[in-house]
Amino acid sequence: MRVSGPRFPDGYDLRLPMPRQIAGEATSVQWRRANIRWRGRTVDGLLFRRVVLWYQVTGALPILLVIVRDPRGHEHDDFFFTTDTQANPADVVSDDGDRWAIELTFRDVKQLLTPQHPQSGCRSGPRRAVAVGFWLHSTVWMWFIRAVGDKPVWPDRPWYTRKCSPSFADALSALRATLWRERISAVSAPTPELAKWTETLVAALARAA
Repeated sequence: MRVSGPRFPDGYDLRLPMPRQIAGEATSVQWRRANIRWRGRTVDGLLFRRVVLWYQVTGALPILLVIVRDPRGHEHDDFFFTTDTQANPADVVSDDGDRWAIELTFRDVKQLLTPQHPQSGCRSGPRRAVAVGFWLHSTVWMWFIRAVGDKPVWPDRPWYTRKCSPSFADALSALRATLWRERISAVSAPTPELAKWTETLVAALARAA
């Protein structure tokens, strides 16, 4: 990695240190404090920017190196690169953080709705199966938002006391429990004691399914 600029005479080495070393050698005046959007919340960070050349990746095309540091010292430094050398460093970091919702959606659809399991390897079958998976993901969230309103609930977990919002798994288990309760109540009229046990069983199975 080298600094960007005109072609330098042969033998004049302007090779830069690795990004971690650059971060370690940066002086306090080179860092700028900024508010950063990060996975649905706004955090305070220190930003360092430098335009460099990374020949093995982009050849002679300049790229912008952005380093973000936690001013409290709790998190490790993060490193971002973009070919837009005029970009606002805070926007570079925030745009990457905004991808978290996209990556989380891919993970939820793949692991919880499993659209890859149907035997649909012919023609447009795989694309349709994936499309149905994403449609179901949106439908479940829309139902959950309308069903719980502004007071979402999720199971109490003593090892995760800082949880402040429901996950897709919570929404999916809530939908299962609602559908099962409707089916059970339609075919039986249990006693209060049996209803209590049934509710406990439904709640446990809905989360485990």
